[in-house]
Formats: sequence, structure tokens, C-alpha cells
Amino acid sequence: MELAERNMVDCHSRRKFLKLTVVGLTPLGIGHFARSAFAETPVLKVYKLPSCGCCDAWVDHMRNAGFRVVATDITDLRPIKNQLGVLPELRSCHSAVIDSYVIEGHVPAREIVRLLRDRPKAIGLAVPGMPVGSPGMEHGSRHDPFQVILFSSTHRSVFATYPQHNDMKA
Repeated sequence: MELAERNMVDCHSRRKFLKLTVVGLTPLGIGHFARSAFAETPVLKVYKLPSCGCCDAWVDHMRNAGFRVVATDITDLRPIKNQLGVLPELRSCHSAVIDSYVIEGHVPAREIVRLLRDRPKAIGLAVPGMPVGSPGMEHGSRHDPFQVILFSSTHRSVFATYPQHNDMKA
């Protein structure tokens, strides 16, 4: 093989090697950035009854909205709710904590996003009871009206009112 031919082969081999290297390493780099961004998302810690289907549906709603969720089954939620400062009239079937805020009941994901963005002085958000049509409580096209309450130890205010354009998925 002559010198010119060998140089052409070497050149093609180097290009092919570089292309394969770039193609092979690109997913690692992208994966690294995706994992880094994902790791910065606060974890939503959910405390729920083991046999509650609507709690599982709400957890799915939160995961589908992009939240990282760790769910813990507990047979008696009263001690957790007391510890978190959730008054009896605000209670529902599950409680959660995210980035130092308490989330009580079937709060839509978009309101939690707003809470975390605006960071008001509060214990957290609550949807008292189990209103039909709230996330996790979907039953056909029925959407009972409900309010998302922003609460602290001394104050409560309406954070959001539903239904909002019949869309509570996000």
C-alpha cells in the first residue's frame, strides 16, 4: 500500500472513530444533565392509607405532572396530620410534604407548582374532604366545585377555586 493510500485510510479511520466516539458519548452527557436537573427537583413525600385508591390516583397525577414522589403507606394518619399542623376541618385522606410545605388532600399539581414558585408564608395547601372531580377523585365528567386553601397556624385564604375551565390535569 502506498503512502498516499495509507494516509487516506488512516484519515477515514480517524473520522469514523471520532464520529463513533461522539455518538457513543453524547447520551452519557445528555443523561448526566438530565439527571442533574431531575435531582434538583424537590421530592414530594406522601403519607397515605394502604388501601386508598384515590390516594394512589393522586400520586399518579403528581408523577404525571413531573413530580418525584415517595409514597409511604400508614394505617393511622392522625399523628402525621397533627405533627404537620393540619387542622381537622382541612383534612383529607392523604398528606404530603414538599420543600417544607404541607399538601393536604387532592390539591391539583398546578397549585403546588404555583406554591413553590411564589413561596408564600404558610404551612401549606389543603383541599378539605374528597371533592369529586379533583385530581385522584375523577368520576366521569362530574366536577364538584372546591377550593384550594392556603393555610398557616393563624390564617386561611382561598388560593384557587375549581373547576377552572374544566381542566385540573396540570
